[in-house]
Amino acid sequence: MADKGRATLNGTNGEYHFNCPLDNMLFGFKGVDGEDVRNVLHSGASDEEVAEWLNTHGTPRTPEEIKAWPDDRERLSFHNVPEKKEWFSNECRQFGLDPARTTLFELLETDDRESHKLVVTR
Repeated sequence: MADKGRATLNGTNGEYHFNCPLDNMLFGFKGVDGEDVRNVLHSGASDEEVAEWLNTHGTPRTPEEIKAWPDDRERLSFHNVPEKKEWFSNECRQFGLDPARTTLFELLETDDRESHKLVVTR
């Protein structure tokens, strides 16, 4: 998220979008606004400083909540979300993935791998 935000500020983000629905999962969990995070990034904050800002702003979270949140996100699938199911299923199928057994992050990682394959020439 931070690198994507910095790239957006520099105009080098390509097809990536800062403050997208995926970023907003984190922003929502922390109760912060994407524009506020953009301002932190614009200040030149390091990754550590961004993390510290997130730790000290928005909704206070316990260590247990912070530990559980990424685990829950890693298991997230849109297969059973009515407004996302068709999109998710179509995206999974284009990579030969079973939508009922695929997490959002597995889909995103597969998409990245396939979209950014290196062409090896000999």
